[in-house]
Amino acid sequence: MVKPSKQIIRPYGDRRDDGMVQLSFTLPVPLSEKAKEAAAQFTKKMGFTDVKVAAAERAADQYTFFVVYARSNVTLDYAEIDVPEVVVRKMGFNDLNALIKEKVRRRIVVFGACTGTDTHTVGIDAILNMKGYAGDYGLERYPGFEAFNLGSQVPNEDLIKKATAKHADAILVSQVVTQRDVHKDNSRQFIDAAKAAGIHGKTLLLLGGPRVDHKLALELGFDAGFGAGTKPSDVANYIVHAVMKKEGTESADSHYQGEPT
Repeated sequence: MVKPSKQIIRPYGDRRDDGMVQLSFTLPVPLSEKAKEAAAQFTKKMGFTDVKVAAAERAADQYTFFVVYARSNVTLDYAEIDVPEVVVRKMGFNDLNALIKEKVRRRIVVFGACTGTDTHTVGIDAILNMKGYAGDYGLERYPGFEAFNLGSQVPNEDLIKKATAKHADAILVSQVVTQRDVHKDNSRQFIDAAKAAGIHGKTLLLLGGPRVDHKLALELGFDAGFGAGTKPSDVANYIVHAVMKKEGTESADSHYQGEPT
């Protein structure tokens, strides 16, 4: 295998490679000139130079929010970065439904929920509900899918039990709340429950949320992860190609890649 040539990069603001970055943070001190100097010194102690406190605003009693511009001398070789990605040939609504009809020859069953104590349904609704998101139809709109949205605060075991009863092809777990990595803890508990139920490695298990990516999902034990900006059609295409691969009906030009690269 030929090793790729180096691609050294660093951030820039006004001109390429000037190393300028923008930082924002809150300090537990009231707004004042002393607070601004504290923000500047804090930034310098992180290794930045040419520090400029661009904005300082009262966030609450005894708290100040800062926006700081500064220079970093850090560089990295972009060619050395290797991250797993979900890659499929993206098909339109009609073509994907036609593919399901031709290759799968049944409706693909999908269950989804925001599990644990998380009360937010915006993510799972965007993917599953008929209206979808940003003009992109949700899975309920696809004739080739049978989608079940169980809403929020669903115990992991309940989601798995109901999905198993319907012989689901895929289960979507949405995690919006991320304080103290609660999304990771709950996701691990879901995988433990899936293993106990005997569906891990058999049913497609997908994880989604604002602080989720494919790499994290794989590390937690899921088959794929979808983060901010994901559209329903992205998930729909992934599921269809994954089901086809599982059932041995995927064509050579499907360009499916769900495993680490």
